[in-house]
Amino acid sequence: MTALAKLTTIEFKLLLREPGSMFTFLIPLFILIVFGGSIEPGDTLLLPMTLAIAVGLVGLYLLPTTLAAYRERGILRRLSLTPVRPGSLLAVQLILQLVLALAASGLLLAVAGTVLDAHLPTGVPAFAAAFLLGTAAMFSVGLLIAALAPNGRAANGIGVLLYFPMAFLAGLIQPVGQMPDIVAEIGKYTPLGAFRQALQDVWAGASPAPLLLAVMAAYAVVVSLAAAKLFRWE
Repeated sequence: MTALAKLTTIEFKLLLREPGSMFTFLIPLFILIVFGGSIEPGDTLLLPMTLAIAVGLVGLYLLPTTLAAYRERGILRRLSLTPVRPGSLLAVQLILQLVLALAASGLLLAVAGTVLDAHLPTGVPAFAAAFLLGTAAMFSVGLLIAALAPNGRAANGIGVLLYFPMAFLAGLIQPVGQMPDIVAEIGKYTPLGAFRQALQDVWAGASPAPLLLAVMAAYAVVVSLAAAKLFRWE
């Protein structure tokens, strides 16, 4: 087994033991089950919301907390003295966090489709584009938090402080239809808001608005570049 494969195996086991990983599954699943019993089969709101919640938890909480804690403990610095470079750990973490987000989303889709008989999208390419761009946008914000936070606890706090206002603006706490028009319009162009709206468009049988896809892509590129410039390995 190569050093990179060993690193991936170890990081995967550590991720499974992380309590935050369980919350990524349990919180959106709880919301889906509690509110899913009262939705109509053609509902296009609840499942996109829970998917956005799951990805948001990974991107704003789990990813930055893990990376900032690794820097705080000197793990990234020690890796620089081994054949496995710190960048390899970053790549492995991004892949594993993506797998976690996909697994949590897959569970939500499976429960919604089988237990709740909820409406599922038929446009796979449109769903894949919205999901991957939205995930990339949220992960880029998580990377920026990890770059700026001095330690894991600070990254956790920053992630929580960002998550709730972003979730509100995205319509994950209060339905967009009940928000003032200006607030709803602003929220549509936040990373989480664009993600939720793009998924909702897919559920409604339409293609995501090109502007929303462009917004998510812009966040993914610009914020990731800022994170790369500001990131400290030790």
